[in-house]
Amino acid sequence: MVEITIRKRPRSEAVVTQRKFFKKTARGKVIKGIQLFDYIVQIDPGSISLTRKMDLVESNLFTPPMILLQTVIEEVRHRSLPLYNRLNALTKMEDKRIWVFYNEYRSRETAIIREEGETPNDRNDRGIRKAAAWYNEHIRLTWPIIRGQAPPKIPTVVLMTEDVDNRRKGEKAGIPLRKYVEGMKEPNQLLDLLAADGSNDIEPTKAGAAGRQSLYPDYLPTPTLLAGVKAGELHQGHFAANQYNYLEGSVSVPALTKPVLLIGRENMNRAVNGDIVVVEVFSESEWKASADEVIDQDSTLKNDDAENSGDEGNDEKDHFSRRENQVGDVKRTSEKQPTGRIVGIIKRNWRAYVCHIDSTSLTSSNATSLSQQTVFATPVSRLLPRIRLRTRQAPTLIGQKILVTIDRWDVTSRYPEGHFVRALGKVESKEAEQESLLLEFEVPYRPFGKAILDCLPVEGDQWVVPPKSDISTEWRDREDLRDLVICSIDPPGCQDIDDALHARHLPNGNIEAGVHIADVSHFVHPDNPMDSEAASRGTTVYLVDKRIDMLPSLLGTNLCSLRPYVERLAFSCIWEMTPDAEIVNVRFTKSVIASKAAFTYEEAQLRKDDPNLRDELTEGIRLLNKLAQKLKAGRMAAGALNLASPEVKIHLDSSESSDPIDVEQKEMRETNSLVEEFMLLANISVAKKIQETFPQTAVLRRHLPPPRTNFEKLQDILTKRKGMTLDVSSSGALAASLDKCIDPKEPAFNTLVRIMATRCMLSAEYFCSGSVGRETFGHYGLASPIYTHFTSPIRRYADVLAHRQLAAAIGYAPLHASLHSKSHVERVLDVVNRRHRMAQMAGRASVEFYVGLALKNRNEKEKAQVREEAFVIRVFRNGLGVFVSKLGIEGLVLFKREIRFDADNYTITVPSSIPGTSEVTISVFDKVTVNIEVEKDKNTQRGKVKMTLVEPVDSLSI
Repeated sequence: MVEITIRKRPRSEAVVTQRKFFKKTARGKVIKGIQLFDYIVQIDPGSISLTRKMDLVESNLFTPPMILLQTVIEEVRHRSLPLYNRLNALTKMEDKRIWVFYNEYRSRETAIIREEGETPNDRNDRGIRKAAAWYNEHIRLTWPIIRGQAPPKIPTVVLMTEDVDNRRKGEKAGIPLRKYVEGMKEPNQLLDLLAADGSNDIEPTKAGAAGRQSLYPDYLPTPTLLAGVKAGELHQGHFAANQYNYLEGSVSVPALTKPVLLIGRENMNRAVNGDIVVVEVFSESEWKASADEVIDQDSTLKNDDAENSGDEGNDEKDHFSRRENQVGDVKRTSEKQPTGRIVGIIKRNWRAYVCHIDSTSLTSSNATSLSQQTVFATPVSRLLPRIRLRTRQAPTLIGQKILVTIDRWDVTSRYPEGHFVRALGKVESKEAEQESLLLEFEVPYRPFGKAILDCLPVEGDQWVVPPKSDISTEWRDREDLRDLVICSIDPPGCQDIDDALHARHLPNGNIEAGVHIADVSHFVHPDNPMDSEAASRGTTVYLVDKRIDMLPSLLGTNLCSLRPYVERLAFSCIWEMTPDAEIVNVRFTKSVIASKAAFTYEEAQLRKDDPNLRDELTEGIRLLNKLAQKLKAGRMAAGALNLASPEVKIHLDSSESSDPIDVEQKEMRETNSLVEEFMLLANISVAKKIQETFPQTAVLRRHLPPPRTNFEKLQDILTKRKGMTLDVSSSGALAASLDKCIDPKEPAFNTLVRIMATRCMLSAEYFCSGSVGRETFGHYGLASPIYTHFTSPIRRYADVLAHRQLAAAIGYAPLHASLHSKSHVERVLDVVNRRHRMAQMAGRASVEFYVGLALKNRNEKEKAQVREEAFVIRVFRNGLGVFVSKLGIEGLVLFKREIRFDADNYTITVPSSIPGTSEVTISVFDKVTVNIEVEKDKNTQRGKVKMTLVEPVDSLSI
């Protein structure tokens, strides 16, 4: 028998060992130390979600040693995965002293069993209290009193909790978080980071004080909401605020063809744009149409008192009821739609919002004042309500962009309440504007961490395709296409070149055409840190003067970029076609290519059009162009839509300064269409292949047919203003109708109609093939029965997934287990869809910001307002909506005095103010001239584009 010897350590050694800790940092470094702290803080989610403490805990100013219990981490993981990820990242930060204590694994000391009748939350609270008590005792025992020496200074464990009951049961171990922060040095900035949580320890604002009259109805209990939705008596959907009228909103629900219109603040019942809500639909006799009036909350509510707002009781409610009734009683001649009210919230869309402090809401503007003030924060987005917050820094935050989080919205408060997170910088500074834009659209812009960068090839930018050999892993099952005359055609300045093309005649009279895509999946392996980060980012975000990459730049702009004159790994899609562009066959292969040239669209166009050039490269471009024209003709004949969007090009002073100097419309050339047609063909061909091979988990993209009701307004406008019809019975009928919408006197009219038609469409989306019916696979805009994204893996994560599935479909590599899971693919694509939408909005917002800067520069340079032609695209009772095609921007022209409004015929009539002159009628689609200037809002210090009418009438005189 083996003899086992058990040796006990000396007590002095055990005491030191028990105070030792090991911590792994984000860079993978393991550090060792001994706890020698005066206070050790334990964090408890308690009855108040840890969400409301995260801004404080993440702050660089909050640096006490903290212990996160395993119970807390598990509870957060179940409540919110994004919050759990933030918490997990905190434990790995080198500048934070945070450790995880696995209290559930210490069976005798801290682990507990849920008692009969005890709720999970109560069980967790009890476990947290027990861990705090045990840890206090454990530390006391490890710092024994030694005879003849002064008693040691023993660290104290403090349980941070806002749960009064938990604090009471925890006796001395628990104190309120706010009280703990107040005891720290210079606590003012840290106190602002705490959520407005309604605790008895916090003095409520007057608007939220007890006994105030309710301004909104209470929400129904969750079980009642769910039962009502299931029974069809209530309806669930996303709340959408009205950008023109803050007293209106809508909720699209599956059971109704038109959105449910919500008129008045009481019916919107504290919903914030993007919330998932439950609505009650009123009887049909109460249905109405949306009001045709611009009502701006900033001007309407500019005299509100932040502290006393909501304190006027019946007078306030009566005032707003009268205002809302005035809007409701407007002559609504448009077709009615369902109306209703919000009776509950399923999921809040609250997050951190970019705001400005409203200077008029300050009670003291003394910059040295440290008194707490209740002020209004005005969000940048017009879709959001003003947020009331308490801060000691209000005077110093004037003129800055700040980040504010909503914490609650009580029935007694006209506005939601929130807390200050951090300042972003001075208003209108490019740095602050760019960061605020990224935050507003939730674009991940953090630098890539070491764990991600460690996934890159160790050779770095010295990596090259190795010489061809049978033992090289890079050359395994790859075709050598280096001798093909391949080129890329991209926008100017493109660095992440992920596609290239070739075409050549075959001996049998047919044509070989190929699309070669960067083989990103060779470098980005499934389920490693770089893959997880790419899945989280979803897409590269393109701003006017910068790019937020989905993948590290070593891949995106170097190793994967199909630069000319260097060998690169590719995934090729090669067709044999007849001269009429009919596909004979298609094959897919991993390959090695060597691009012979990288052209801009303009350079490729000039080369194609130059009759003196007869080289192989130029002939290849001409051959591709001929095939592309026939491919496009075939698509159009099948019913594909030729839609439009307002795209402009910003000219920057230099790459260093990024100052905009001019704006012009983007010019579309034949070569743009050439590339587009072959990318579409590659995407369609790949979609068919991966769906055949993986019918349950193929990553596809669809564009659902829009409801016909989406086009009703545009159809009515075209009929009444131009005598034109718009047939929306199918995509082909719509395409034919759009082709006929031509005004010989105005060439830009057709483009305008196409832009307006595009806005009636639904958004395209990624989906998992096994999650929807086969009949819904189609792409309406392309008139294709199946589609995916394959051609841009450097900048789109969905394309990376399609590459992996295609590689498995051709037998190149086995498919990773995650892509056999329908639920996993669905979760990933949900994130990708959301990131894609946000990236588009961020890109548009960046263009709008730089257009505003360019206009401001022109205003200052020319010492006058910018004057441009515009089309009227909407009429209101008190103004016009206009579109300036040259600048790609929309604006409002508001009238101060009464005008005649004809909603049926989409016209306004401006009475003559000068004797002897006739009145002026303006209609939708009319061309007008506007003055454009960028003015600074006196309260928010926010620059905004202001338009005034010059012709056919001067709106300043109205």
